[in-house]
Amino acid sequence: MLTAKQHELLVFIDKHLRETGCSPSFEEMKEALDLRSKSGIHRLISALEERGFLRRHKHRARALEVVRLPEDLLPPPREAPRFAPNVIQGNFAGKLPGVRAAPEAGAVSLPLYGKIAAGLPIEALRDDQEQVQVPLSLLGGGEHFALMVEGDSMIEAGILDGDVVVIRRGETAENGQIIVALVDENEVTLKRLRRRGQSVALEPANIRYETKIFPAERVRVQGLLVALLRQY
Repeated sequence: MLTAKQHELLVFIDKHLRETGCSPSFEEMKEALDLRSKSGIHRLISALEERGFLRRHKHRARALEVVRLPEDLLPPPREAPRFAPNVIQGNFAGKLPGVRAAPEAGAVSLPLYGKIAAGLPIEALRDDQEQVQVPLSLLGGGEHFALMVEGDSMIEAGILDGDVVVIRRGETAENGQIIVALVDENEVTLKRLRRRGQSVALEPANIRYETKIFPAERVRVQGLLVALLRQY
């Protein structure tokens, strides 16, 4: 508990430090507190040091440091943000060739083309005549479609069996990006892309699976992973 004068001096020193970058002189403190002598300032500073509010650096002139402030001067604690999950509707119907998102929409229906292996490659994209609602905030420019993940080879990348991945259609990707790869024109898989000279490596994210390496001409990039949807 600080006295009124101790509190007043601590506030003055803290304000002076923040505004000027240096501590006030004893003369400035004496005038600010309307005291008659500097000895009163010495006593106040000593008391604040003993209570752990001030630190005085020896062998340096005008070298005071505010260690802490009384509770009434501290900013109020910030309220933790409230959890507000996005709700993804699950009513699917119809078939679309791929959708370019409209900027005024809150969500867009993407074609859900079926299952893609996150394990061993499976047959090329199947048409299950379904759609999935995707929040527009998850999409950028370009044409998108969705696929259901089947397998566990990408679990260390946070992609689980049964997840729905959102894919931006395209034929190019950078090393390290997760892509939809078409192998030998009839097998599709979701893997991380690694180019090695004239070869392409499709890299899993699970130590139980081996990286598959193909000649570059056997692999075509079909799209790039941009988002993931999961239902609980």
